[in-house]
Amino acid sequence: MQNNTTGQDLKESLSIIERMIAEGRHTTERWGWTFVLWGVAFYLAFAWSAWSHSGWAWPATMLIAVIVTVIVASLKAGDDPQTTLGRAIGSIWIALGISMFVLFLALGLSGRLTDQHVFVAVMSAILGMANAASGLILRWKVQLACAVAWWLTVLASCFGSDAQSFIVFMIAIFLCQIVFGIYGIIAEVQVRKRTV
Repeated sequence: MQNNTTGQDLKESLSIIERMIAEGRHTTERWGWTFVLWGVAFYLAFAWSAWSHSGWAWPATMLIAVIVTVIVASLKAGDDPQTTLGRAIGSIWIALGISMFVLFLALGLSGRLTDQHVFVAVMSAILGMANAASGLILRWKVQLACAVAWWLTVLASCFGSDAQSFIVFMIAIFLCQIVFGIYGIIAEVQVRKRTV
């Protein structure tokens, strides 16, 4: 069988792929509010856990964040068609959420959530993986930078003092959740202004 692909066909195929990647980034930007929500939830859970030493701090805070995410997402759900790329990215983050919830619930209820270094390292590694997978799929350097920041947090937690682990973790949450989320929100607003 001969390959009848022309230069024009290749350009059109490449253009379609580039549009799909841009749409995937835009979809992630529309979910910027969840990055902010979860960043704030991480801060609240950490504060509650440190203040009360309760094993329920992380599971309860994460459950509340899940409920808020589901409610707001259902209210924001529009008639936008889902793409395969969008479902793939969404699946990564849903799997991350389930993994983190099960992990925090099990660690909290078993009383093994006491080693800050291990907790921060595991949480940061999981967040690094999800950001890296999304960033690689979308060819998005900003999200890949978030993955690198999370992985540096893993190293700081494993090799640093308690104070260094805590400070680097708080900075990573701020940069990779809250700032990245605000960046997404701003980008979404700009896209809406251009299309109106």
